[in-house]
Amino acid sequence: MAGTEFFSGEIATELVKQLITIAKRCTFCKSSAESLKGDIEELIPIIEEIKYSGVELPQFRQAQLDQFSQYLRQGLELAAKVLASSRWHVYKNLQFARKMEKLEKNVSRFLNGPMQAHILADVHRTRIESAERFDRLEQRLENLRLGTNGDGWLKEAVEWNGEEEEIYGFAGVNLGIGLVLGKKKVKEMIIGKDDWGVVGIGGIGGSGKTTLARELCRDEQVRSYFNNRVFFETVSQSPNVEQLKLKLWKQVTGNQIFGSNVMMPQWQPQFNWRFSGRTLVVLDDVWSLSDLEQLVLKIPGCKTIVVSRFKFPTVIDSYYDVELLREDEAMSLFCYSAFRQKNVPYTADKKLVEQIVKECGQLPLALKVIGASLRDQPEMFWTSAKNRLSRGESISESHEVNLLNRMAITVEYLPDKVRECFLDLGSFPEDKKIPLDVLINMWVEIHDIDEEEAFAIVIELSNKNLLTLVKDARAGDLYSSYHEISVTQHDVLRDLAFHFSNRGSLNSRRRLLMPRREDRLPKEWERNMDQPFDALLVSVHTGEMKESDWFNIDFPKAEVLILNFSSNEYFLPPFIKRMPKLRALILVNYGTTNTVLNNLPVFFSMENLRSLWLEKIVVPPLPNIKFQLPNLRKVSMILCEVNDGFNGPATEPAHMFPRLSELTMDHCVDLTELPSSICRVLSLKSLSITNCHGLQELPAELGMLNSLLVLRIYACPALKKLPAGVCLLERLIYLDISQCVNLRSLPEGIGRLTRLEKIDMRECLQIRTLPKSLASLQSLHHVICDEEVAWLWKDMQDTADVRVQVPKECFNLDWLADD
Repeated sequence: MAGTEFFSGEIATELVKQLITIAKRCTFCKSSAESLKGDIEELIPIIEEIKYSGVELPQFRQAQLDQFSQYLRQGLELAAKVLASSRWHVYKNLQFARKMEKLEKNVSRFLNGPMQAHILADVHRTRIESAERFDRLEQRLENLRLGTNGDGWLKEAVEWNGEEEEIYGFAGVNLGIGLVLGKKKVKEMIIGKDDWGVVGIGGIGGSGKTTLARELCRDEQVRSYFNNRVFFETVSQSPNVEQLKLKLWKQVTGNQIFGSNVMMPQWQPQFNWRFSGRTLVVLDDVWSLSDLEQLVLKIPGCKTIVVSRFKFPTVIDSYYDVELLREDEAMSLFCYSAFRQKNVPYTADKKLVEQIVKECGQLPLALKVIGASLRDQPEMFWTSAKNRLSRGESISESHEVNLLNRMAITVEYLPDKVRECFLDLGSFPEDKKIPLDVLINMWVEIHDIDEEEAFAIVIELSNKNLLTLVKDARAGDLYSSYHEISVTQHDVLRDLAFHFSNRGSLNSRRRLLMPRREDRLPKEWERNMDQPFDALLVSVHTGEMKESDWFNIDFPKAEVLILNFSSNEYFLPPFIKRMPKLRALILVNYGTTNTVLNNLPVFFSMENLRSLWLEKIVVPPLPNIKFQLPNLRKVSMILCEVNDGFNGPATEPAHMFPRLSELTMDHCVDLTELPSSICRVLSLKSLSITNCHGLQELPAELGMLNSLLVLRIYACPALKKLPAGVCLLERLIYLDISQCVNLRSLPEGIGRLTRLEKIDMRECLQIRTLPKSLASLQSLHHVICDEEVAWLWKDMQDTADVRVQVPKECFNLDWLADD
């Protein structure tokens, strides 16, 4: 092509020779020839430098230089004509002189215009590339700096100077199944569609996200589909977004953009951008939504893979969560890191190795770091490491630097309130589901936020892969309950919460936590009990506790107490009396049978208690003495035996709980009839009786609850009718009678509920007719029901504005796996 001839320098060199001759022989053209000669002689060294640099120029710059080459070729032809012309042919020589002047102006215009822009572009490009090199060098030096304290960990730091999650790749280690499956699923998302799109690869830190992305970039099928146009860019926490935008735009389109603070051009058909077909852009280690929105190229054929610990649902079209290793893969990776072989050597304690691998939670980064930390250490050190890991403590400086500190980046990046909520998750036992209602109650009390903000924090932590939200089919719906929704958390993330919470002296910590179940309270608590503890949240995890097992500890600032235990009997801690600010009490029994509570008089001191959660407890009868919990707003009884609690000598909850606004009873199998005394708690705004399979009847006095807004009678198969008193609940806005499979009809007077906005009556198999009074429900706008009933609603007059929803069938048996 013309550009190749130009960069050979032959045209320019030959033209200079002829211009010298013209300047000597042709009077008319002498001035222009000498000027051109000077310009081109200065240009020849630059031409030679470009020729031997081996740098491939962008297409638009090559086109401009091709045009300049054409000027020189025209000049060479003109010079030949000038030299061939007779000096006596005046008119012809005047024409040649004008053409020579025009050529001189074209060359001068190029040198003073586009040529200067090329120089600026080269300077800008050099600056960007230098900055990128220095960034990479700085990152490597930082990684090296972590190991320069002379304790022998320099080699480990050097091994980790690559990308954060390059954790696979050991020869002979069995790690292929999860990686192959992940590659297959992501390839299905990016191959076969020609339009632009964004695919996310997510997971917690250290799960192998970057490894999977790099494997995709090396995959032959991917490279073939995208014609080897695959670009991998690391974004990081503090990127130079402007540089990345310009670099990506240049890589994808071949077009250069000059200047800073420019908007990334997007595809518009009227602009003739030069594209080279399909392109895959991988953005690794993305932390900010605003950064991501600026870096995604919306160009036909350009696919983007976003690798991040966070989910960005407003940008990402399809998403793949990296799966953790299988047990055999985890063992193989750990053994290679610890023993440099893929199996447990016969000289090692296999059971101890298996226990440590279990503590790593099948997380690749944890397996590699902890394995390397234990390499060549004596067995006593291994045993100590196992115990420290079970308590959420670091086992070595390498473990803290390479694992906990890396994982901590995600937490430190969170807003203050969200970070505090994340750290609260360490209050619950490992490998257990945490009811969302418990979290919401706790956060509302301890962080002074409302339920909506607390739920938003759960979603944010889920989007950042710091917890897993186990969603019920109706999770997030208006008026939906939280008690059937739960969250889970990876063990390494729980350890990270402990790592943060255990900073500082024991008595000054914001949280006082027991990392695992013990037979008794920690000894360090006993050693420090002579001084008050400043903890706002206290979490205890034990077996059966008797009066003599407790210490007299002062908790003057404690607002939340979580008691996790496994026993048939449990003596409530006497130090509750030393918690004057206690606002939330959570009792969870993980045993196989319901627990009988002792030391009930401690409840008399809970004047500020606002929330009470009882799980798998035998609810005791209300005492026959005058006492109140004047600030108690919310009571939840899950898997409890409740009949004795309602049949005591003084069952008058209205006096004892004068401000109770929410009452939940779930899976209380011995509940056959809701006591009428509850109907005298006139402050109730929400009443939920769910999954109580023995419930046969609701009290006729139910209509006395004139403040009730929400009534859930969900999954109570023995219930055959609703009392007429339901029709007196004039403030009711939500009614849930779903999965009451033997409920035969709605009350005839239900039309009196003029404020009712939503009814959920899915799987009410016996209901075949609807009361005519439903047409009077002026505020009703949403009904959820089965297809067989939906047509009844649609045929009713005056209900045209009601949205009738037929939900998909959902069968969830996850509760069978709970302990």
